[in-house]
Amino acid sequence: MIHARSDRSSIEELLEEEGTQVQLSVPDLTKNILNRNEGTLTDTGAVKAETGAYTGRSPNDKFIVKDDETAEKVDWGKVNQPMQEETFLHLYHKVIGYLKDLPERFVFQGYAGADEDYRLPIRVITEYAWHNMFARQMFIRPGSEEKPLHENAFTVLSAPGLKADPETDGTNSEVFVTVSFKHRIVLIGGTQYAGEIKKSIFSVMNYLLPKQDVLPMHCSANVNAEGETALFFGLSGTGKTTLSADPSRYLIGDDEHGWSDRGVFNMEGGCYAKTKDLSIETEPDIYRAIRFGAVLENVAVNPGTGKPDFTDTSLTENTRVAYPLDHIDNALEESKSGHPDKIIFLTADATGVLPPISKLTKEQAMYHFLSGYTSKLAGTERGVTTPEATFSACFGAPFLPLPPSVYAKMLGEKIDEFNTDVYLVNTGWTGGAYGTGKRMKLSYTRRMVDAALNGEFKNTEMYQDPVFGLNIPLHCDGVPEEVMIPRNAWEDKSDYDTQAESLAAKFHENFKKFAYADETIAAAGPVKR
Repeated sequence: MIHARSDRSSIEELLEEEGTQVQLSVPDLTKNILNRNEGTLTDTGAVKAETGAYTGRSPNDKFIVKDDETAEKVDWGKVNQPMQEETFLHLYHKVIGYLKDLPERFVFQGYAGADEDYRLPIRVITEYAWHNMFARQMFIRPGSEEKPLHENAFTVLSAPGLKADPETDGTNSEVFVTVSFKHRIVLIGGTQYAGEIKKSIFSVMNYLLPKQDVLPMHCSANVNAEGETALFFGLSGTGKTTLSADPSRYLIGDDEHGWSDRGVFNMEGGCYAKTKDLSIETEPDIYRAIRFGAVLENVAVNPGTGKPDFTDTSLTENTRVAYPLDHIDNALEESKSGHPDKIIFLTADATGVLPPISKLTKEQAMYHFLSGYTSKLAGTERGVTTPEATFSACFGAPFLPLPPSVYAKMLGEKIDEFNTDVYLVNTGWTGGAYGTGKRMKLSYTRRMVDAALNGEFKNTEMYQDPVFGLNIPLHCDGVPEEVMIPRNAWEDKSDYDTQAESLAAKFHENFKKFAYADETIAAAGPVKR
């Protein structure tokens, strides 16, 4: 059990205020959402809410309090911006005062972490009822006879209506997402984007779990009937949720997991899936999960019929739905499994030059884990409107308080210990870059992932890419031969060569920051010319 300091009398006083509603059921939260005009009910029974100006995370407004607890441990920089404790306490009392003055506030108490030995008690206090329903569905709900240890809870205080003044509050804008590990508190203000609630707790777990020799991972996970577990690493928009929701396998979780000496466990109790162009034909499990108890975020809805239009991205490209795991028919009830046999690294390469699937050596796995390459897709962060090449260490740099070397070392040791196979899968573009080529067909990606998980590539002839050094299967049943080798899918081969060399150079430039990496790992990247 992860323990926490709990001397926070202001929070306890807030909980005793008239209008504080604790641990409401889905029906009661839904009534509050509708009565308070926070959202509407769709034809499926799901609630729909909008987040206003902020439809994605605000990475420039995220802070960690720098104090005796964190000063020598956190990897300070652009991702983990320091905030002085005095500034935090000023904001804390401002948030407490704001929430106290509201006629109502909503409280959820639950856990992060399905493994009882590593779970973190959490409390989420929100201004909005729909944010509380989001938290209720995303985190692990205690059983009917289970009393959470919330005197030790890590508390999230969410006050979207409170906008900061950078000059007097010490923030970068009106938005702030601030974590204090000493006080065990997360402050969120100025933004209605619900994803900040879940990702702040993920960052907390990424700080706490390595102390217990547990590897926290930004990945989805599933398992087959024989107990063979697979992990899917990747940033938002690369396909973690989609590919892990496989009707032939049991879903462990879609985004955040821990890997202990016993195996893999989900940190959450729900899923937070992108809904752009969602259909029952392409993603039936997610589509059917959007029913009573689910929360749609920034999805356009027909005012006459209440039917969601998943093709309408007028509010944002980053349309989302949050739903509990039990909305997925084949979700694993205990949300934990054994050690993974296969790991899939997902990238949405907008240059269209990476192969759709390739088998990685141990050194290549470490290189690509540290690199964490993908193309940041539109809508997942403020200001991103077209795909942008990005390198996010460990496929989750925005959520890693500790240096990437901590997580990479742990992963490498586990791959060695459990002889885990690792594949790199490109769910991005083929036949050309973004704007010219086409997005890889989901059916092709599913078929290749199935082949990797089923061991079909063990005896398949491989082709080594001359630029990236990746071993590519020449054949996969159900996938056209020309798709397997990316250069063959391009009409203009010279244009492909130019794009490939350009991307390889970006890999080399990015990897310079990992000077501590073993020479064999550094040499496992693209071929230097």
